Amino acid sequence: MNSWLYLTAQSVAQTDLNHARVYLWHEQTTAEQTSLNDAVEALKERDVKLILPMELCSWLLTEPWPGRRRPSLQALAFSVEDQLADDLDELHIAVGPMDAQRRYPLLVINRQRFKSILAQLHERGLNIVSVHVDADLLPGDQPCIAEWDGRWMIGGSIHARLALSKADLEAVKPELAEGVTECKAGSEAQIGALLSATPSHAINLLQGTFQPMKKTRLPFRLILGSLMMVFVLELGFTYARIYAMEAQIARLSDFSEQRFKTIYPNHPRVGDLKTQRQMLSSRIIEPGGNYMRRLDQVVKQMLAASSIEVQRIELKADTGWILNITANSFAELEQFRSNSVQGGLPIKLGTASQQGNKVHVVLTLEERL
Repeated sequence: MNSWLYLTAQSVAQTDLNHARVYLWHEQTTAEQTSLNDAVEALKERDVKLILPMELCSWLLTEPWPGRRRPSLQALAFSVEDQLADDLDELHIAVGPMDAQRRYPLLVINRQRFKSILAQLHERGLNIVSVHVDADLLPGDQPCIAEWDGRWMIGGSIHARLALSKADLEAVKPELAEGVTECKAGSEAQIGALLSATPSHAINLLQGTFQPMKKTRLPFRLILGSLMMVFVLELGFTYARIYAMEAQIARLSDFSEQRFKTIYPNHPRVGDLKTQRQMLSSRIIEPGGNYMRRLDQVVKQMLAASSIEVQRIELKADTGWILNITANSFAELEQFRSNSVQGGLPIKLGTASQQGNKVHVVLTLEERL
């Protein structure tokens, strides 16, 4: 809800605003005359639109501005410097919207006086969101004058913003545009409705160094929603990592099982694959194992037959011991095979070939894991 605080000309003339007479109203309520101290209680934690009397300000209109680019504040200030009684450094200048003739309206106020008023209001905890001047708030679609608080305000479409006594108004009436309309402001209800409209031409004095800093307010729901979104994203990433790891484990498990089947084709997987592999491996290298005993027997028989030489020995899980051997003759190899079979060794001779004066053959000692 919007709230308005209107400082009267008498109140701003005082150095201390504690007991200054002000008008206060909210939307759709009648303006109420009260002291500033009492008004502060009604305006706490509200956005306050401040209205100052025209007596604090001067209103100027620049000459038509050449070029299409909007001029800087410094350029506009220099263009009206000869119309100002004080030094530019002591003044605060606010700029209004350009009119159809490319002229800019300016509101001028003493910088230190304006700063003091805002400081006193801020010290009381008031949140001032805009500052306008009463004569500049008169309707802009026609020349307008309004009487309030024993003074006359001039504004609207007239190229002037003034606050005059009744005698001064009579003196300047001949200079006013024809068709001047008197805006009714004889009661608190009328003045509140008149100054609450804020026409498009009205100049907000909170510009430049007086412009309030924008407060970034994060609604509770937005904060909660952001936290929930972060939580959901983190949860999603966690599940994605778990899924990727499980998929990798499954691939490694399949690879290990296929590898096991390749090495031990006659042994189905039973229980833990690693333990089964270790047990099978221990059977091969175990000093008292069948494989080592049988190999020992074969080697002894070869040593007994002095002409047989072992060139290469290989152990295959699906076959047994594979030996590449040489002998002086086929008859000697056959005799060796017969002796081995009679000794209980499952010897099998592969295809033999004659190379020079030696016979080469692949011998298999059959016994599978």
